[in-house]
Formats: sequence, C-alpha cells, structure tokens
Amino acid sequence: MAEDPLPPLREVIAAHDLGAKKAFGQHFLLDLNLTRKIAGLAGDMSGSHAMEVGPGPGGLTRGILALDPRRLTVVEKDERFLGALDDIAKAFPQKMDIVRDDALAVSEADFMDGEDKVILSNLPYNVGTLLLIKWLEAEPIWWRRAVLMFQREVADRVVATVGSKAYGRLAILSQSVCSARLALKIPARAFTPPPKVESAVVVLDPLPREERFDDLEALGIVTASAFGQRRKTLRKSLGQAASKCGMSSDELLERADIDPSARAETISIEGFQKLARIWRDAKA
Repeated sequence: MAEDPLPPLREVIAAHDLGAKKAFGQHFLLDLNLTRKIAGLAGDMSGSHAMEVGPGPGGLTRGILALDPRRLTVVEKDERFLGALDDIAKAFPQKMDIVRDDALAVSEADFMDGEDKVILSNLPYNVGTLLLIKWLEAEPIWWRRAVLMFQREVADRVVATVGSKAYGRLAILSQSVCSARLALKIPARAFTPPPKVESAVVVLDPLPREERFDDLEALGIVTASAFGQRRKTLRKSLGQAASKCGMSSDELLERADIDPSARAETISIEGFQKLARIWRDAKA
C-alpha cells in the first residue's frame, strides 16, 4: 500500500476554502479508511488505469492511490478543486492526471489507455444515472469493472430483481450488460455535508460479449414505455412504443409470448430483451 504524505482532508478543505455545491450534487467522503475500502472493491489495480469522476477534494482519489494503480485519471468539472487535486498529483509523482471537463461530455478513449481499465466514483447525485447509462452504452465496453456510489434508492434500482419494488428500466439496462451487486452501504453521516439519504456502492462487471444484449437503444425505448406507466397493464403501457414499429401492443406482446394483462414489474429481463428484439426488427 502506497504511503499518503498529505494532510487530513478537513485541513485540505479549509486550506483551499472548499465546500460542497448543492447544484453539482456534491457530498464528500473524508474518512480515508472508508475510501480505501471502497477503492479495494476494484480488485488488484497494480496493472490498471483507473478513472475517477467527480473527485472533489480527493477523498476517494487518495483511497485509490493508496492501492497503487498503474495510473489514475480524475475527471473534475468544478475548477475549485483543481488546486487540491494538483497537490495530490504532486504527492504521487507520475501516477495521476487531471482532466478538467464534464464527464458526460468527454470521450474516455482520449485519455484512458492500457488493457485493464476500471471506473471508480462517488457519483454526483444529479448525474449519476446518466453517467451509468453512458458507460453501459459504450461500444465496445472499455472497462473491466465499475465501482460506483449512488444514492441508496438508485443503487437498489440498479441491482433489483424481477418482481421487486425497485425493479425497472435501470435494472434491466444494467443487467443486460453487466453483473451487478450491492457491495457496501454508506450511512449519510459518513459524508460532509451529510445528504438526506443513505448511499450504497454498486460493483458492475461486464458480461462476456456473447451474453450482453446488443441493442440498449431498443431496450431503453421498450422499458421506458412499459415502466412509464407501471401501474397499467402492458397492453396499455406499451401502446406508444408499439406504434413506433407499426404494431399494436397486443401484436407486440403476442409475438413475445407475453400476457397483455401482465404488468411491467412481473416480466423478466429476458422477456424485455425479447420484446426489444421484436420491436427493433419490426421497425427496421
């Protein structure tokens, strides 16, 4: 484990006059023992190029660097943190790069190199889901593992199983590309400032290529329609999506061998994948 020569994070925040911005959905983890534990979920990083999004004052950053990855690139939109991040980069020479940009807008291929790449992030609450979808839709999938912290409610939706209250579009899209597990629960008191809700860390590992669903766009359209009116039967909720491919919802469901009176939360991931394939082929 690499030695951390830097001062405590509270001192760093005071020295650089940093504070979390609500508009950016920022909540900071200051316990370096906890951030090392989160970083450890990425597995052996000795040969990895790690990417961290939204490092803020550098709590998770220092946890990652303590585990001695081959390289770390941090992507930070808020320029207030660049001074603190530059101090970290100087303390770990030749280990860390800083990309000052919006993670939703960057092309990771511009700065992520090597065969073994991992993503780690205490995701900003306001863009966490959008970033997850971006990484799921990457073609080809360029990362070996993603260790992502979300609000607990969002984390539950990523790992949810069919029939559960949290099951929906996010679980189906995520688990059509990856295995997903909830690895760690983080209480609100662990953050500065404390959010109103708990957080949780999800670990995502891409499925073998032959097991991944090959059209997340079609799957997204079908699931958005089905779960947009989740209290209604699929006959009613899928009407808009079905019309886009020239079919009625009854026709679409009959081809997929799915009961039109069923509700979306009762249909398996494989069932939605079948619907998406039929929808795509009919629209082509």
